[in-house]
Amino acid sequence: MLIPSQHRIRPRVIYWNNIPAPYMVERFNAVVRRGNIDLEAWFNDRTEANRSWAVEEATWEFPFRYLPAARFRKRRWILPSPLLRARPDLLVSLYAEPSFVLGGLVAHARRIKTAYWVEVTFDAWVPRKWWKEALKRFLFHRLDGVITAGPDGRAFAQRYGARVECIHEARHTIDVGHFVRGSERARTHRDTIRSQHGLSGVTFIYVGRLWSGKGLDYLLRAYADLCRTVPDTSLFLVGDGPEEAHLRRRCDQEGIINVVFAGFHPKEALPALYSAADVFVFPTLGDPYGLVVDEAMACSLPIVATTATGEIDLRVADGKNGFVVAPADAAALQDRMCLLARSPALRGEMGKASRAMIEGNTPERWAEDFERAVGQILAREP
Repeated sequence: MLIPSQHRIRPRVIYWNNIPAPYMVERFNAVVRRGNIDLEAWFNDRTEANRSWAVEEATWEFPFRYLPAARFRKRRWILPSPLLRARPDLLVSLYAEPSFVLGGLVAHARRIKTAYWVEVTFDAWVPRKWWKEALKRFLFHRLDGVITAGPDGRAFAQRYGARVECIHEARHTIDVGHFVRGSERARTHRDTIRSQHGLSGVTFIYVGRLWSGKGLDYLLRAYADLCRTVPDTSLFLVGDGPEEAHLRRRCDQEGIINVVFAGFHPKEALPALYSAADVFVFPTLGDPYGLVVDEAMACSLPIVATTATGEIDLRVADGKNGFVVAPADAAALQDRMCLLARSPALRGEMGKASRAMIEGNTPERWAEDFERAVGQILAREP
């Protein structure tokens, strides 16, 4: 039992997220099943314009609410008004929107302990405005706790003044069993799946948004160069996004062949798509984490990712289960892709290592880590 004795057996915790992302739903369900925290989830919205996944509240095992909103000067504002009545032991929230900042200040005024979920961000994705930087320093120094996914997030929080003793880790997790079992089943008809999608040769797969911040222009450049030396290859792009038309146009104009645009696929379909590929490529210019890396690892794929992927050192040991290259470096990306394309044995060894390294990183593990963090935050004197 990780909750301190001076608090009631089941401390009340409100976790306030922007939207109910599927991976967070899995974790919240796991927290409730453990039965040690009285958890309620708050969300700003049911979904966002750039998210294609289904939201199925019937599968949620935790109480939740969508916060009210109002329009002022043509802008929609989320109102943390329930905090004027609710009195949890701990409020955990994000911080990158005005509603979260206001909610934290309301909670602080009401002597409710507050913590932020913090991940590393990169300049390529997040513009650094002086007033935002100053606000983060003001807020982070006054928090009762920070919960983050690993050393990168820990260093990022300390950069803005979070106290070392107030930082706790709850590593990101996925439904490992789903991806392991699904990919193993799919391998029995791998050739059929590949044929359905028009894949041939060594197949490199990317899963995620088709957006410039993901580094896909550099991936296309690397792949085009790869095709000149290892022609029997395919590039499998799984996802949708604002840059799809641009990427398709570039392939047509530059004669980049064997690039398959598969569109968005839900979680249920992903293991089969991963199993149809040979290498996972994540060329991002600044991802706070990138859970698709973990999904690919669970499906026994070697990984090629960039150093602009948060907590990548926890997941990819360079030369063991994949390679890590600098962002926006198409030549380095192509070099590592070429090495893997030419060596089936290396792909096999790295794929096995990926699977072994991700084993146990389940929602249940996150729930345990989260419970430990809550206990330590509540036990600490103000």
